[in-house]
Amino acid sequence: MTLADKFRERFGVQFKEHEPLGKHLNIRIGGPAKWFVEARSMQDLVDAVNMAQDFAVEYVLLGGGSNTLVSDEGFSGLIIKAANRAMRVEGNHVFAEAGVISSAAARASAEAGLRGFEWAVSLPGTIGGAVRGNAGCFGGEMRDSIESVRVLRKGTILELSNDDLHFAYRHSVLKEIGNDDVVLDVVLKLEVGDRDTALAQIEKNLAGRKATQPLGASSAGCMFKNFEWTDHAQIAQLQQAYDIPQEFIDRKRIPAGWIIEKLGLKGTAVGDAEVSLQHGNFLLNKGHATAEDILRLVTRVKKHVAAEVGVNLEEEVMHVGF
Repeated sequence: MTLADKFRERFGVQFKEHEPLGKHLNIRIGGPAKWFVEARSMQDLVDAVNMAQDFAVEYVLLGGGSNTLVSDEGFSGLIIKAANRAMRVEGNHVFAEAGVISSAAARASAEAGLRGFEWAVSLPGTIGGAVRGNAGCFGGEMRDSIESVRVLRKGTILELSNDDLHFAYRHSVLKEIGNDDVVLDVVLKLEVGDRDTALAQIEKNLAGRKATQPLGASSAGCMFKNFEWTDHAQIAQLQQAYDIPQEFIDRKRIPAGWIIEKLGLKGTAVGDAEVSLQHGNFLLNKGHATAEDILRLVTRVKKHVAAEVGVNLEEEVMHVGF
């Protein structure tokens, strides 16, 4: 029995061949996946990964469609879309499967009067992906709230603590080369607070995102990691040329979007790909951009930033099929 036969027998209409990936990504770019399966439960996710490993086929986990760029030629392996979205709140804990949309978990926790996760209402992807990349904004990060995570490792389900995940800026042990752990579900530990205050913070964060980010536009989210440094001489030199806000100096982290804006790169375009006029760290598909357009624009921005200020921007977006 072939892989397609086996997956079709197990998943029925949840399994597809030659599925266009652009319709599953926020940036609306990407060729077809040879095989595609939507995992609507945790058992679906476990079975899909185990079957892929049994067939020794290359597979990639896809969440909410953010922070991912797929090549124009597509992907010759299996895409497993985590759509397992069971969630519950018990006391000051939120139990969420990997496919839960992060913004939904943020709103549910606020509705329950829990504090500390309101910042995540502006995250576009799933909570499993947010854990893997230690997503963050508005001063919060996943590591601030994670109590434990269950992962699938070579057919065995294991529970990892916050310490086990070795969180760092936009990084966890799950992103390290050779780590093929798959997030199944997470436990958030939050603070009991006032429901109205939590919901008010939710609305404030949403308003802040609307005012500063290109909502409704096709993008992969923030394209570059913010710049962290240890070379004080380099920063002193930058301060002479640019008025760097003190809060960036204190955090030892300069937002990539701020650098891009200061260098006048907003509006820079390659084909139908463009650096957002609203936020320098968002590269937009204006309607007919290709993955090649996006990559060429990424290269142009990185080269310009390196040449002008000596900063090497690192990409935050995962590449698939290149």
